[in-house]
Amino acid sequence: MSRTFAGIHALDDVDLELHRHEVVGLIGPNGAGKSTLVNLITGFDTPDRGTVTLGDTDITGLAPHRLGRMGLARTFQQGHTFPRLSVRENVEVSALAVGAQRAEASQEAERLLSLLDLTSVADQPAGALPHSHLRKLGVARALATSPLFVLFDEPAAGLNESEVPDFAAVIRSLRDDHAVGVLLIDHNVTLIMSACDRVHVLDQGVMIAEGTPEEIARDPDVATAYLGTTHV
Repeated sequence: MSRTFAGIHALDDVDLELHRHEVVGLIGPNGAGKSTLVNLITGFDTPDRGTVTLGDTDITGLAPHRLGRMGLARTFQQGHTFPRLSVRENVEVSALAVGAQRAEASQEAERLLSLLDLTSVADQPAGALPHSHLRKLGVARALATSPLFVLFDEPAAGLNESEVPDFAAVIRSLRDDHAVGVLLIDHNVTLIMSACDRVHVLDQGVMIAEGTPEEIARDPDVATAYLGTTHV
């Protein structure tokens, strides 16, 4: 896919394939085009050239709410919540939005709050949560839609390094226990390297590398463009 803004190529012939039962990382420096790609996939923008497919279905440009009902969910860098609703109600609303009955939505909310260690704040208004809990709530809301695929946009921002291993385990559990395909966009290299099966690297709108975490860590072009001059 390609996308141009005011003559600037935000994405230039970028291809990315995601399957269920896998976690794919997407990394790159600020301005590389990562969020643009996610917006194209999830219906918040339309490519100038190229298509987005879900299975055999062309979903290019479909509205986000339609994609949600088809099994495609995402989280946002800034977190999209209803600040006056409780944490539990925020998760229930997401389940209800894709057709769950009230009892089903309540049961799913309890399960996800437990999974993400949010039970202790379930009755607090979302607007009162610290940043790290808001990130987890965004994940819970995405999972409440029973997705086939989830696109996580900077989910580890605001997490302490001590929280990253547990969060990586949650990501892997989506793959292993729920057959979800995950696209994980984050600057936290520890999270990317520990959670992902494959990693793609964007730089200035161009996909410059793809491989296992180990291959990406050894790639000199990636070291120059994103990781600095020191290999991880």
